[in-house]
Amino acid sequence: MKPAPFAYVNADSLDQVCDLLRRHGGNARILAGGQSLIATLNMRLSAPELVIDINRIDGLAGIKVADGLVRIGALTRLAELESSTEIARHLPLITAAMPHIGHPAIRNRGTFGGSVAFADPAAELPACARALRGRLILRGPDGTRTVDADDFFLGLYETSLAPDEVLVAAEFDTPKDGYRSAFAELSRRHGDYAVIGLAAHGKVADGVFSDLRLVFFSAGDRPILARAAAAEIEGQAFSPQTAKAVQDALDQDLDPPADLNGSPATKLHLARVLTGRVLAELAAASG
Repeated sequence: MKPAPFAYVNADSLDQVCDLLRRHGGNARILAGGQSLIATLNMRLSAPELVIDINRIDGLAGIKVADGLVRIGALTRLAELESSTEIARHLPLITAAMPHIGHPAIRNRGTFGGSVAFADPAAELPACARALRGRLILRGPDGTRTVDADDFFLGLYETSLAPDEVLVAAEFDTPKDGYRSAFAELSRRHGDYAVIGLAAHGKVADGVFSDLRLVFFSAGDRPILARAAAAEIEGQAFSPQTAKAVQDALDQDLDPPADLNGSPATKLHLARVLTGRVLAELAAASG
C-alpha cells in the first residue's frame, strides 16, 4: 500500500518543529529514523496532514558523558548505541538490549528517541529507560521540561508528550558501586517482537539484592515495573527459594494480554522463566 497524501517539511530548528506541532496539533507526525512511522503510513494506520523531518536539526544526536550523567540525543542511531564504548561502560543494559532490536538495517536508521517516543509496549528501549530510572527531556513552545521515565509511558502508544512537544534527549545517572544490569528476551525468531522480555537493574553487594527494578515488556500496554516481585528479594541473597518467591509474586504485577505470540498464561510462565534467569545472572556477576 501507499500512504495517504501528506505535506512534508524538512525542519532546521526545534522552534520550527514546535511551532508546526502547535499549529497542526494531532495531525502532524515527527520523522526521525522512520522505522515505525513509514510502516504505519504505508499501511494507513497513520494518516497525518503533515510529516516533520527532524534529521537536519543540529544537536539532537550523540552520546555525552559528564558530571555523572549519560545523555543520549533523540536522533542517536541504534547502531551507534550498540557500538558505543561509553554506553557499554555506563549503561550496559542498553548495550545488551541492542542486538534484540530488529536487524542491522533497522538499527542503522532507527533512533533512540523514535523508539522511546513511539512507546510500543513490546519494544526494548522503553523498558530499559524505566529500569535505569531515565529522565526524558521534552521541548515545546514554552521551553524544556524533564519527565521521569516512570511517568512518561501512559498506555498503548501513549506518552506524556504534549501535542506540541518533541523528545530531544534522555539522561541517565552513571551507575553507583555495586549496581548491575541484566537483559533477557524471548522471541519466535531473532529480530521479531518479543513474546516477553525483561530489563533489570539493581544493587547486588556481597550477594544481597537491593533497589532492584524488574521491568517487563510485551507484558501489558506499557513497560511494567514489577514492584511486588522485586520486594520479595529486597535485602535477600539469591537462592532457589528467593527466586521462587520473586517468580510467584509476578502474579500480582503482571496481567499480560493475549496476542499472536501467546496466551496470558504462556506469557506469565515465560516471565517467570526470564526472572529466574536474570536473578541468577545478577547474582553470578556479583560474585
